[in-house]
Amino acid sequence: MLFPFQRDIVKWAIQKGKAAIFSDCGTGKTMMQLEFAHQVVNRTGGKALVVAPLSVVSQTKKEGLKFGIPVNICRTHKDVKDGINITNYEMLQHFEPDAFNCVVLDESSILKSFTSATRNELIDAFARTPFKLCCTASPAPNDHSELGNTVEFLGIMSRTEMLST
Repeated sequence: MLFPFQRDIVKWAIQKGKAAIFSDCGTGKTMMQLEFAHQVVNRTGGKALVVAPLSVVSQTKKEGLKFGIPVNICRTHKDVKDGINITNYEMLQHFEPDAFNCVVLDESSILKSFTSATRNELIDAFARTPFKLCCTASPAPNDHSELGNTVEFLGIMSRTEMLST
């Protein structure tokens, strides 16, 4: 169901375990992130959580159903099921992050502000999650804050280490 370039990107991301997909609008980021979560759940069992802006939660569920990937919309941790779950950023405090072996940030540009409470909450909450994927349109070429916060969320290195590198 994915185009060859999308399959290659998803395969690469799964091999890495922690990755970012910076891809422009209309390139199929939603399907790539759902396929990433689907493959992780199929291979490892357990639960995946997609965190997205409120306006795209239902749209992502519909996109998953169109391609045979069930997506469970959740408002709290009590709604979580095995497989792929989705919630919006504003509901994150109602979940137990350690219950998920995979997390996907849709519109991960939310990490952009290095002083943001949401950024800090996401980095702290999913520090021990083994599979992580950030998806957003390409960041500005010189947006070191967004890139630094992304690598810190992914657990690759701290923002400070990235900036000094």
